[in-house]
Amino acid sequence: MLHVVVLFLNGGCASTALLPMEIFRNAGTLWNLLSGKAPEPRFRVTTASLGGGPAVTDQLVSLLPSSAVETVERPDLVFVPAGGLPLDTLMQTGYSIDAVIERNAGVIPWLQTWAKAGARIAGVCSGVALLAEAGLLDGEPATTHWALADVYRKRFPEVDWQPDYLITDAGHVACSGGINSAADLSLYLVERLAGRDIALQCAKALLIEMPRTWQIAFADVVLRRDHRDENIQRAQDWVHQHFRQSIGVDAIAARVGMSPRNFIRRFKDATGHTPMSYIHIVRVTMAKRLLEDGQQTIQEVSRAVGYDDVIFFRDLFKRHTGICPTDYRSRFGASPMSTSFDQRGSRIEVPAGPPW
Repeated sequence: MLHVVVLFLNGGCASTALLPMEIFRNAGTLWNLLSGKAPEPRFRVTTASLGGGPAVTDQLVSLLPSSAVETVERPDLVFVPAGGLPLDTLMQTGYSIDAVIERNAGVIPWLQTWAKAGARIAGVCSGVALLAEAGLLDGEPATTHWALADVYRKRFPEVDWQPDYLITDAGHVACSGGINSAADLSLYLVERLAGRDIALQCAKALLIEMPRTWQIAFADVVLRRDHRDENIQRAQDWVHQHFRQSIGVDAIAARVGMSPRNFIRRFKDATGHTPMSYIHIVRVTMAKRLLEDGQQTIQEVSRAVGYDDVIFFRDLFKRHTGICPTDYRSRFGASPMSTSFDQRGSRIEVPAGPPW
């Protein structure tokens, strides 16, 4: 049985520690109990804080762990939740990455020790800052809350930040994005460590969705970069609203009163992408949503996001995601289970669909 340590940190959101704890504890257990089978727990879970005392996540909540970080037995996996700044502090002073690190700096040497001993380390949202400060993300792909990506990129330039992804996995270290992604990352790790069937059963028993893989819908791409070029923001807004149409760079430039050459230069400076690259990102992101949430054919999805040439769409999608649209839907598309339970635990029958 694998040993999972869930840290309790000061500040942040208690749910990013409690959800992982419950998911790992219920993996192999709750579904079996609901199905009338003997439970087969797959993880032994320990909760820990510095010194073993209560971790104050918010003025309304404190969490008392089962152990102190200093006395934890060697873990197979360490889960680092969001931590650092309670909501009241955020409202008064705003977000400070240094304050996040300072408030929980005592766990950093332990993360380094456990990582050197071979433990897998996982972090969510602002907890990822502790992984980066420990040097565990240097040269590795990582993600965090999309609104923090630019701050983290400046503070930790040696990390390969990929904020479009909800989950990144470098083998020994995994990261996830915003608050609710703690559940996505936990289920993802259950699948990696205990198998897809166990992860599916756990998700269904707890009435939560299987992991998503991306975190920002097309309407939020504008928030990924902090820039004050109003003309470029207007152009981005127009792309988000009309991405299904045939879009030419010259036409967008004219719409915001700029020459094409100047528009391309300023767009790249503001967003980090050329205009056409940005349009493709918006369309592929929307295609992911359609593939995850619906049952449209690949050709229908291609047309829905603005590509009449389905072969071009397939190639573009694979270039951006690493897999073809069919494989993406096979892995991440939602489908009902053939036998499930309602919220009172009664068995219900639902028509079967493709695998999750």
